[in-house]
Amino acid sequence: MLDTTSPKKTLKIQSYRQLGLVAFIVIICIAIQFRNSQFLTASNLLDLLTDDAILCILSVGMMSVILTGAIDLSIGSTIALSGMTTALCVSKVQTLHPLVCILIGCAVGFLCGAVNGFLVAKCAVPPFIATLGMMDIFRGLTYVISGGRWVSAYQMPESFKAIGTAKVADVHVYILIAIAVFAVAYYFFSYSRTGRKIYAVGSNQLSARITGINTAKISWLVYIIMGTLAGLCGVLWVSKYASAQGDTATGEEMSAIAACVLGGVGITGGSGKISGLILGAVFIGILNNALPIIHVSTFWQNFIEGAIILIAVLMNFAVKRHSERATLRRRKI
Repeated sequence: MLDTTSPKKTLKIQSYRQLGLVAFIVIICIAIQFRNSQFLTASNLLDLLTDDAILCILSVGMMSVILTGAIDLSIGSTIALSGMTTALCVSKVQTLHPLVCILIGCAVGFLCGAVNGFLVAKCAVPPFIATLGMMDIFRGLTYVISGGRWVSAYQMPESFKAIGTAKVADVHVYILIAIAVFAVAYYFFSYSRTGRKIYAVGSNQLSARITGINTAKISWLVYIIMGTLAGLCGVLWVSKYASAQGDTATGEEMSAIAACVLGGVGITGGSGKISGLILGAVFIGILNNALPIIHVSTFWQNFIEGAIILIAVLMNFAVKRHSERATLRRRKI
């Protein structure tokens, strides 16, 4: 479909959205502070950002997929499979270096992403169907390789569990990893040719193909990015909680999708910025941490996230429709 919204108009809308999200985050933080005077302390904010770091990393991968107009529902299962594989390896070989553990997790995630990419890009399976099927396959593999058992803290060496507690200048290493991922993603999406091709594929795949872009290659690439980041998160997750389970990260894909759409990433592809994604991920992180503080049952978490996704998508479509109509009126069509 032809995008009749001007770049300047789109940028203005995104700026208003981000300012509104910042204001909403500030209001929520102030409201929670009245319920708990310790919420806005430096130590609690650092803890909140640490808890939110994994979601932030996942959201970058999900953004890359959504920008092409696709989706990945298998990331929770990819986290579980990569985390379990790493935990089993480190429980058998206690001398494994933490960096080797991270590489193992990323490699498993890479393979999962490559399979998803192959199904979508080469076999032309709709992304929703492909990743929904692989979600169950990856989850099933997690139970198969573990025999349905957990890998508990006492089976893991201290060097591996140290990944989840390491700090640099009192800042948790997870926060630093998330910042590094955001920085690389910002450069990649804003300045690299491949990043611009991803936007082009999401905006209009047919036009992108006509201009010489290998759309299948781009689709494969974004799933590999998503899978690799999910693999990294699998290692971080297992190290943080010192436990690997078959049901690890169930439903985590919904949080990543919510962070994306709330941050202004167009669910139909072709639009979205890292700055908005950061705000969306931070908002979801604050919301998840605030629920217990204001005595809202965590059973409502999925309901709230689903409502946020629905509202954000409806707002995206409403804004886009309004912009297109305004453009057509100016052209007197």
